[in-house]
Amino acid sequence: MSTPDDETLRNLAILADKQACMELVARTARAIDRCDEKLLREQFHEDAHDDHGSFRGTIDEFVTWVMPVLHSMERTQHFIGQILIEPVGDTASGESYFIASHALMHNGEQQQMTAAGRYLDKFERRDGVWKISSRHAVYDWNSSVPCTDAWDRASAGDDGPGDMVFGKRGDADASYDHFG
Repeated sequence: MSTPDDETLRNLAILADKQACMELVARTARAIDRCDEKLLREQFHEDAHDDHGSFRGTIDEFVTWVMPVLHSMERTQHFIGQILIEPVGDTASGESYFIASHALMHNGEQQQMTAAGRYLDKFERRDGVWKISSRHAVYDWNSSVPCTDAWDRASAGDDGPGDMVFGKRGDADASYDHFG
């Protein structure tokens, strides 16, 4: 059995760096949708900066701003599409396409607001750990329509109608038990 050459080892290291950054993007979306403040903070360096257009500030200020916004909505779901990560040493630049769906009340009516765009992230590896050091949300389009969700969550109980399990905010969501 032969040992990998230097080029193969460099390529594997680049792939590992890209994967670490991609998982930060996925965990950030999960933290937002589950309203998990602790998980959200863990994805960012303590001195990270966020620019969501309507908000610009430190990660601490972002969390303080975004949690009440999220709790004003019934549900959110962030779908992350194609992700491009370009690592250079202990830094990386990333562009991640997103479609974010929000169930919310607007003028007394249930609305489904969808926003689509890209997260332009800067990542840094510090003390061997990758985290997001800056995020800039760039918006491409949005849509807001009356909500057509037909599932009666209020009378369905915890497990939903039949065998359906509905997503929940926080660690009561089925995914927390799934990952242990």
